[in-house]
Amino acid sequence: MYSARAGVMTDPQHPQKEKKKRTPDPDFWRKTSDHPSTRLKTIAKSYNAAVDSVEFARLLDSDDPLSSFRSEFHYPSIADLDLKSGPATSSKDDSIYLCGQSLGLQPKSTRSLVLDELDKWEKKGVRGHAHVAQLPWVTIESTVKEASARLVGALPSEVCIMNTLSVNLHVGMLAFYRPTSERYKIMLEAKAFPSDHYAIQSQIQVHGYDPSESLVIVAPRPGEETLRTEDIVKTIEEQGDAIALILFGGVQYYTGQVLDMARITEAGHKRGCRVGFDLAHAIGNVPLRLHDWHVDFACWCTYKYLNAGPGAVGGFFVHDTHARDFSLPRMEGWWGHDLDTRFRMDNTRGLLPGADGFQSSNPPVLETVCLLSSLRMFNRTSIEQLRAKSIHLTGYLELLLDILYSKDDPNRSGPYVELITPRNVDERGAQLSIRFSVSLKNVFDWITERGVVVDLRKPDVMRVGPMPFYNSFEDVHKFVRLLGEAFSAVS
Repeated sequence: MYSARAGVMTDPQHPQKEKKKRTPDPDFWRKTSDHPSTRLKTIAKSYNAAVDSVEFARLLDSDDPLSSFRSEFHYPSIADLDLKSGPATSSKDDSIYLCGQSLGLQPKSTRSLVLDELDKWEKKGVRGHAHVAQLPWVTIESTVKEASARLVGALPSEVCIMNTLSVNLHVGMLAFYRPTSERYKIMLEAKAFPSDHYAIQSQIQVHGYDPSESLVIVAPRPGEETLRTEDIVKTIEEQGDAIALILFGGVQYYTGQVLDMARITEAGHKRGCRVGFDLAHAIGNVPLRLHDWHVDFACWCTYKYLNAGPGAVGGFFVHDTHARDFSLPRMEGWWGHDLDTRFRMDNTRGLLPGADGFQSSNPPVLETVCLLSSLRMFNRTSIEQLRAKSIHLTGYLELLLDILYSKDDPNRSGPYVELITPRNVDERGAQLSIRFSVSLKNVFDWITERGVVVDLRKPDVMRVGPMPFYNSFEDVHKFVRLLGEAFSAVS
């Protein structure tokens, strides 16, 4: 068994002493404002346990008031991953799934909700649209509106579940990117997700402008990995008169950095810019206050932290100040019109106020109930409670990496890692992005064949995302232990 130093990373196969069972405290993760590494060390000391021992990880799990949610997800076994080779490929043990920032796991209640709708279609046909007793299709979107609005800090009227993320980016830009000869630029970050970059470029071209002259790109300072809010604000102040739209990701997909959305929005509005956000990596991950921040529009996917399944339906927000501005351009369709007159088929325009008025067509029923399945779990806790646990999960991962594989350890002679995600917990979400001193691909291949599910982002970053709904502290401990074994194997 790998050990970086004597007495660390306890072998999980060794039995531990039976501990007296405790009743988890609902506020366990919100007891202090200390940095999670400080609090974890304090807890370990009170338990008389080594902070990097598997025993301590299990003690944390036994105190976790959210731990029961894991049993409500289908958690992949190692055998189910269909790995090519390796000694653990036939194991029935759970994999170590740390990839919710890419695709969330399936809630166990999802299957029955989908089957209910298939059964309804089978037995009722078109009458399923109005079957009042069981989620009528004609109003299916209303079942996920309020919970979605709570997660983004919005009024229900400001939110609509529709389309997919990239389509909703175009919907938002069609309405809020209104270039003029003086104000025609769009501001974005240098490492925006490619889909966002492509959508922005195409909108600029559709309006007859040249992307090479119409993009204001903000990048980290030389030698740094993350954006500085003061640099973003300074660029807005300097070029704001020419910027029509500011569009950033709320959480940066590559580094995991949480941007200061409130400050960016305020700075943009002071200069007369519209401000929008892609919340793909933010919703269900960090608390959001879109209404209070006065964000003009935002959009998101639901297959990451919201666990709605691959390619699931997206979400759209438009601030209440624009609710009755029917002059905003939109791709109209009948579903954006008043339900009372929608089926008269008389071509009379009756746009709905708020986000609903930006709908083009009816939402996909099966995808919507997949989202409903997950949101029902969100309704049983709070984003604040989930966030508090998430901070401690990433704090525990950070602490173990620092103890065992820190680049700055003067006594270290073997492989090391370094985080490119901010260490300030207020500036990061549930994802830590890690660089390695040895071949990342070799390490990734080695741990993958042993049931670890993470992802790579070129050129040299591994993204590791412990999710508070279904990941445990022992998952984090196992990952770090296997990382050490991988270092020994590939070195």
